[in-house]
Amino acid sequence: MYNFEFVKPTTLDEAVAALASEEAQVLGGGQTLIPTLKQRLAAPAKLVSLSGIDEIRGVSAEGGVLTVGGGTTHAAVAAGAGAYPALAALAGNIGDPMVRNRGTIGGSVANNDPSADYPAAVLASGATVVTNTREIAADDFFQGMFTTALNDGEIITAVKFPIPEAANYQKFEQPASRFALVGVFVAKYADGVRVAVTGASEDGVFRWSEAEEALSSSFAPEALEGLSVPAEGMISDLHGSAAYRAHLVGVMTRRAVAAAG
Repeated sequence: MYNFEFVKPTTLDEAVAALASEEAQVLGGGQTLIPTLKQRLAAPAKLVSLSGIDEIRGVSAEGGVLTVGGGTTHAAVAAGAGAYPALAALAGNIGDPMVRNRGTIGGSVANNDPSADYPAAVLASGATVVTNTREIAADDFFQGMFTTALNDGEIITAVKFPIPEAANYQKFEQPASRFALVGVFVAKYADGVRVAVTGASEDGVFRWSEAEEALSSSFAPEALEGLSVPAEGMISDLHGSAAYRAHLVGVMTRRAVAAAG
C-alpha cells in the first residue's frame, strides 16, 4: 500500500464535496478497490468512503418498484429484497459471507466487472440507476467492460428495480472466486421478457435480443430451441473457451426460464 488521505463523510453532500478535490476516488465496500490498491493498479490521493452515509442504504418496495440504496450491502439486499426473490437470491450467492457483508450494490454496479452478478439483474430488470445528479436507464448505463455512464465524482445513490411477474438468475460459477463464468438473468414483464448475460462477453453485460423475442412469445425453455449466441466476442481464458461460454449462455438461459416459470 501507500500513503493517501482517507475521509468518511456522513452525508451525501459531504461526499460530493470531498470528491471534488483532485485525484479523489469513491470507496464503497472496497471488495474490488482495495485489492487494486494493493497491486498498485490504482493510486488515488484521497479515498472517500461511503460507508457512513445512512441516506444511501436500505431496501424498500412501493408501487411495483423495489428501491435499493447504493450503499446497501449484498447481505442486506439478500435479506431485504423479498419483494423481488430473484434479486434476493442473486445477492445471497455473491462471493462469501465477508464479501456479502462488505460489498455494496452501488460499488458493484459502478465498477461493472464483466463477470459481476448485479449488472445482469439491473439490465434484465430495465432498472434505473439513480445518482446524486440524475437518473440513468439500465440500457444507457453499461457501456462496455468496466465502463459506465457515470461521470467523475458521480455517486450511485439508489437502484430502482421494476418488480417482474417472474424472474430467475442462473450462474455457472468460477469455483475459486464465485464470479460468473456465465450468468443469465431472465425477467418477465407484462410487455415482454428481458434477458441479460454476464461473464461471457468481452464487452461486458449484454442483452440477448433473440431470446427475448422468442420468450416474449412463449415463456418456456422450448422457445429457445435452435437459438444460440456466436462465440465471436466471447471471453476466452484458462477457465473456458469462447465457444464454451457461448454454449453456456444457452444452457443457463434455459435453466433460468425453467426455474422462473
